Amino acid sequence: MLSLKTFPFLLLLHLQLSQAFPASSKDLEEKHMKVVQKYLEHFYQLPSTLHRSTRKNSASLIVEKLKEMQRFFGLNETGKPDAETLEMMEKPRCGVPDNGDFMLTPGNPKWKHTNLTYRIINYTPQLSEADVHSAIEKAFQVWSAASPLTFLRLSQGEADIKIAFVHRDHGDNSPFDGPNGVLAHAFQPGQGIGGDVHFDAEETWTTSSINYNLFLVAAHEFGHSLGLSHSSDPGALMYPNYAFRDPTTYTLPQDDINGIQAIYGLSNNPVQPTGPSTPRACDPRLTFDAIATLRGEIFFFQDRYFWRRHPQLRRVELNFISLFWPNLPSGIQAAYEDSDRDLVFLFKGNQYWALNGYDIQQGYPRNIANYGFPRTVQAIDAAVSYRSKTYFFVNDQLWRYDNQRQVMEPGYPRSLSSDFPGIASRVDAVFQQDHFFLFFSGPRYYAFDTTTRRITRVDRSNRWLNCR
Repeated sequence: MLSLKTFPFLLLLHLQLSQAFPASSKDLEEKHMKVVQKYLEHFYQLPSTLHRSTRKNSASLIVEKLKEMQRFFGLNETGKPDAETLEMMEKPRCGVPDNGDFMLTPGNPKWKHTNLTYRIINYTPQLSEADVHSAIEKAFQVWSAASPLTFLRLSQGEADIKIAFVHRDHGDNSPFDGPNGVLAHAFQPGQGIGGDVHFDAEETWTTSSINYNLFLVAAHEFGHSLGLSHSSDPGALMYPNYAFRDPTTYTLPQDDINGIQAIYGLSNNPVQPTGPSTPRACDPRLTFDAIATLRGEIFFFQDRYFWRRHPQLRRVELNFISLFWPNLPSGIQAAYEDSDRDLVFLFKGNQYWALNGYDIQQGYPRNIANYGFPRTVQAIDAAVSYRSKTYFFVNDQLWRYDNQRQVMEPGYPRSLSSDFPGIASRVDAVFQQDHFFLFFSGPRYYAFDTTTRRITRVDRSNRWLNCR
């Protein structure tokens, strides 16, 4: 039941939600109101009580806080709780409020010493103590490798950073909300509770891609324990929302390295560490590794990421490949959609995978020799399917596969330029739209008209990500 103190707020919010969701039911609007109120109060300092006497100012504050949240996550700054804003609000995340870029905690608190200690107060029954020790130790190593900090585990006594798995209201004025939602939180460096990390004991903690990987969440929270706030870089460890990445190959991103070194200085290692940087959609040098359509959407792959372009949405969303497909590798090299079979095929090296929607099909990966490629072909540069034929591009050569007969057609490979005049350089990615093949090579794309058999347009690749 709604309390009386929340009613003025919900009354103010109702008008905006009505505009954002004109066809929503009353119950759905009420649910959205609660989500928005809780999120803005928790992460964007919206006052928990709004009075009728200040209704105009309160309405302005709601819009301001919504825009602040939308700006942080790179959403359209509408000031309204629209569909993409609500979707972002419902993603599992850290319980610490947001700021922006790689950010130092307000007031710039830091530890005065670099040889820090930590103690695990209790454990989760979902993992062995050995697994918890391993995940926590590895999470601290992420930060020690990029800074002069060292971390020593204590089994008893007072430690700088105390780690605990706790339920709901646990005495720090930041109660957990049960499964999903807020996963954990941490406190800035300092005495007493300073630096301490709390994990929601009701989450399902794992060492795999299932549910929530303890190493990844712990590494994020320890960033707060050391003085970092949230980053608006979606590829950064300190980005507030949870995203799975393979712990066995994990490397601290450059944004986080910059942050920790801004507080504590350079690493003691003779060679300074460097990490991956998140690709920027409107970088004029942007290139793609592979592109594929999927039921009307277009996916643009690069390294660990893909951009997802929906025909009815203005915003193009950047995601980790591992967030959707934990078992797929990064660096997908070619991809195509077989719409007749409702499958998308992804290639890396001499292996390929088949997706139905967002589900990897059983029996994959398989070897590209199944298509009829000779052993001399060990990787595909690009692929596209059109009128029951799949075109494979390897260096400056073209292969064509009959989807219905499931055989490579005779007479191939042929030179790329003979079948597609004007496309002379190596192809990075290609997809089909209407009667055009869109070829991507370096930072440019070429629109090839299959009817007139000529190039009709050349432009920057990032135009497809709504860059001007």
